[in-house]
Amino acid sequence: MMNAGTTGLVAGMALGFAGYFGGFWAFLLVLVLGAAGLIVGLVVQGDLDVRTRRQR
Repeated sequence: MMNAGTTGLVAGMALGFAGYFGGFWAFLLVLVLGAAGLIVGLVVQGDLDVRTRRQR
């Protein structure tokens, strides 16, 4: 498993490459998809419970 520092470094590098080679829209796309992947990963891992958020 990667620790938080390594994960942040990899995410920052991916965003940097997307911004440099693809421009602003590629940067934004990578950012949004990365956030969605983070949320899905947290739900699968059990650190984020979506049932408590949906019962409002």
